[in-house]
Amino acid sequence: MRTKSLFRSIYNIPFHPHIHTLPNSISGRLRHTMSAAAADTITPSNTRLGWIGTGVMGRSMCSHLIKAGYTLTIFTRTQSKAQPLLDLGAHWAPSPHSVASQSDVVFSIVGYPSDVRHVLLHPTSGALSGLPVNGILVDMTTSDPSLAVEISDSAAQKSCFSIDAPVSGGDRGARDGTLSIFAGGDETVVKRLDPIFALLGKVNHMGGPGKGQFAKLANQITIASTMVGLIEGLIYAHKAGLDLALYLDAISTGAAGSKSLELYGQRILKRDFEAGFFVNHFVKDLGICLRECQNMGIGLPGLALAQQLYVSLKAHGDGDLGTQALILSLERLNNLSLEKHH
Repeated sequence: MRTKSLFRSIYNIPFHPHIHTLPNSISGRLRHTMSAAAADTITPSNTRLGWIGTGVMGRSMCSHLIKAGYTLTIFTRTQSKAQPLLDLGAHWAPSPHSVASQSDVVFSIVGYPSDVRHVLLHPTSGALSGLPVNGILVDMTTSDPSLAVEISDSAAQKSCFSIDAPVSGGDRGARDGTLSIFAGGDETVVKRLDPIFALLGKVNHMGGPGKGQFAKLANQITIASTMVGLIEGLIYAHKAGLDLALYLDAISTGAAGSKSLELYGQRILKRDFEAGFFVNHFVKDLGICLRECQNMGIGLPGLALAQQLYVSLKAHGDGDLGTQALILSLERLNNLSLEKHH
């Protein structure tokens, strides 16, 4: 009966006890899913990992997996950026295809949806073209939900699996292994990946393919307006002549306390705009959100305002700064600087 219920849940098809034959495509998918579900628990001794993209987030995330004893093969556009990981014992591969051909599970965390498409789906150099049967792709880039569905379908055609698993928590979350991971795809596959996800943070299964991306985009909408509120509060407190360090400390334990305040409040006061998360990437994320809003027929004015302020930041050449640099946009708008306050 367990097989029958699993079959029903995966394919949403009523089970008829008197029908013993199934279309080949469905029975094949069922065998494929059952074999994945029944596979051994993932450990460093039985699972080879691949990693594509070792930027601000990827580098820290990778290091947790290497330190846990996993064999890791990596590819990134600029090989020198991967050097700290190669020093830790990671192996270099010249292409995503080459990474995948030496891996059972391949993670990717790159910049834009076009990069995701290139590193995973390119017919000759992409990871899927080199992935062995029953291999798993895990894309942790914030990307288009429709692309996540496309990757999942393409993987299934090759008897492989794909999970969209974007993350939230910034550079600190990546370093500390405390990221929120939003996973979309087959739940049995997400559960199989638990031992790896546990090294990176807390995984939340959000539903089928693309649902991890939708959850991350909703997360970005929340962060965008929270950041605008944090910055506007600072501008107001500055204009009112308050001590900003004292002000931030005072509100941090009340209802205005937030992860954004905790992560970025002090950085803003210190004019530390180093990227835990790039303005360029946030503009990309909010743009995807707005396109999805159009598809859904909903209006989110807070999101639209935040996106405009971040686009203005990018237009001023600040795209490679962190999202906390939003203070610069509001300073320009009001012809003042918090810096002079200190």
